[in-house]
Amino acid sequence: MKISALFAAACVAVFAGSVSSQAQDDAAATAGSFPLAAKEGVDSHADKVAPRGATNQGAFNMKTWKYGHAFDALPNTPIWNPVKEKMMRGEKITSVTINGNADPAVYCAAANSGVDFIWTEMQHSGGTWDTVQKMWSHCPNAKAVPGVRIANANEFDEQHAMDLGALVLIIPTVRSIQEAREAVKWAYYPPKGGRSLGAMSRAYRDVPGGYRNTINKNLVLIAMIETLDGLKDADKIAALPGVDGVFAASSDLGNFAGYKQGDPDYEREINIVHDAALAARSIPPRSAIFRQPMTPWRRKRSARSGIPRVMSRRDPSRPTMCQALHDAPAIEGG
Repeated sequence: MKISALFAAACVAVFAGSVSSQAQDDAAATAGSFPLAAKEGVDSHADKVAPRGATNQGAFNMKTWKYGHAFDALPNTPIWNPVKEKMMRGEKITSVTINGNADPAVYCAAANSGVDFIWTEMQHSGGTWDTVQKMWSHCPNAKAVPGVRIANANEFDEQHAMDLGALVLIIPTVRSIQEAREAVKWAYYPPKGGRSLGAMSRAYRDVPGGYRNTINKNLVLIAMIETLDGLKDADKIAALPGVDGVFAASSDLGNFAGYKQGDPDYEREINIVHDAALAARSIPPRSAIFRQPMTPWRRKRSARSGIPRVMSRRDPSRPTMCQALHDAPAIEGG
């Protein structure tokens, strides 16, 4: 009975709040603040008739809806994500990996070590978005911008990553063009994607042109190709608008195919991703991103220093627009 009484009280409070809100809206409409607002108790037939001056006339139709210009970036607004800027110039990009549950001080030390972005590991770590928020907010003005590898393409993780301030978003095990489209959908604001507008990191509230209006052009979205399914659609994934780079994940390409680095079949897998990136170069900025498993020497060196090191390129002869160089001492897999 007590529970029922409390629930009833809560329902009354919610109803009272909604009535108050409606009353305020009706008052504003009556006072002329919003002359096009529906009048109290009167059906406006808005689903069939557009108000005067509306761009979208006739019956409401989401398929033919013309998106407005309220969030257009001003002409000549500069790119403010340094990683995206370097990619557009065809320069190298460097990164280090920090687990999603690391101490904020460790994250900040890595973020000020001279690399371009931090690969915050959320696919193979015990991190939560709360621990990531603590790390990223501990040094919001660090030299390296925050990046993150999430578990897969999905609204929940992409929304959290972006709202907390990710400027590099890495999607692992992209198995098809459909999954790549899903990644793009939740990473970008409309009309390019379906990201919800919510609170974002304070670090970006004063960026040139405003965050909401410019983040679609500043985000770097990376699709990791790690499976035979992904190889089948590699060319389509690399050419998809919104995907800025494809990553040939060496460990999982071996894991899913049964071959190791140096084997002809393994090298063929890497070359498929390379060729897909090469074909997509006409749609800048595009890149192929390669990753090698760590050698015992590199693992020992990273363990001594406490800070991951930037790895060398897998094959300097491969002609890609740019590359992200990534080393993962704590997580060797792809």
